[in-house]
Amino acid sequence: MAIVFHCQFCNKEIRASDDAGGKWGKCPKCHNKVYVPSIDPDKEDEEELKLAPLDAEDLKRKKELMAETYRLTQDILEEREIPDNFAEPAGAMYEMDDEELEKNIVLFLRQMAAGELDDAERTAALIAPFGKRVVDIIDKIALSEIPDPKLSHISPIVLSGFIKTLRAKIR
Repeated sequence: MAIVFHCQFCNKEIRASDDAGGKWGKCPKCHNKVYVPSIDPDKEDEEELKLAPLDAEDLKRKKELMAETYRLTQDILEEREIPDNFAEPAGAMYEMDDEELEKNIVLFLRQMAAGELDDAERTAALIAPFGKRVVDIIDKIALSEIPDPKLSHISPIVLSGFIKTLRAKIR
């Protein structure tokens, strides 16, 4: 006898073997994790429990909300695109001392190592206007025998690649 139940996420009827009762499985339709109810073998003769009917209005409203969420997400993503006539500001917006520049360079390298590429792009854009000063600090970091303690977890080869990436963004 199979265990028959409905997925709590997509409402698909699922049939599971008796030995799956009381365990977790994956819905074949939506692939969400679902709990397979167990059946007490002593109560097999009892009447099968009927599921409450699905509320069609509730399902319709849920689909409308999901469609609206998708549309709003797409609108927001489109707003983030840079217009063709966008001009980068000339020079730095504010002055940053060498210590702060070095902290931001180290931050960029750590963000790259952590895979936080969007944050790394923002950090690079923040320090890029300082051109030659940034390149001088990058060279100092690259030529250092003992790496900054905050960068010691990054292998030298990977660190070298990140430094080259940052240099390319500065020029």
